[in-house]
Amino acid sequence: MYSQTTNRYMPSVLKTFAFSLAIAFIGTMAGVFIPQSLFLPLVILEFVMLIGAFFLRRKKAISYGFVYAFTFISGMTTYPIIAHYLATIGANLVLMALGTTTVVFTGLAVYATTTKRDLSFLGGMLMAALLALVAIAIFNIFWPLSSTAMLAYSFIGVLVFSGYVLFDFNRMKHYGISAEEVPLMALNLYLDFINLFIDILRIFGILGSDD
Repeated sequence: MYSQTTNRYMPSVLKTFAFSLAIAFIGTMAGVFIPQSLFLPLVILEFVMLIGAFFLRRKKAISYGFVYAFTFISGMTTYPIIAHYLATIGANLVLMALGTTTVVFTGLAVYATTTKRDLSFLGGMLMAALLALVAIAIFNIFWPLSSTAMLAYSFIGVLVFSGYVLFDFNRMKHYGISAEEVPLMALNLYLDFINLFIDILRIFGILGSDD
């Protein structure tokens, strides 16, 4: 269970996570200069790296370089999404979505690290829900969902990734982390944040376009 010794690396995780967000932001800015034809190969590369991370995590073999390379590519692939919403709903709502994400993420992190409850029981349910979201996302590529269905999908996504924020922070508090796990945990938090942001942004986009 939790001890100060096993948990002393949490500040390192938070620093690596913050640096990852900064690198992703730089990647998003770089996305302005990337030809449209390159975005699909970048998305495929990002997906392959994500699959690789899934297998590497069991060996605790994820490096800082891997995390920063992944978040930079992720930032680039996020650019078309942000550019779309900047054009359709405007900068104010995009910034509001980012602010909402930050508030929700921070609030959940504070709760997860201060509660005495062990939330590890969420792991199985969250994984099942995540796989369902991935399946629906693939379905949506071939048979696009209606705006109402996409709104429901996005709300479920917010719930799932909010659950992952709780799960990841709570796991660090109760079970601690080793030095080797710092990059992996930072990557987990990055994925929680960016997916939460995209779902909230999509909700703002759908509701904003209905006005």
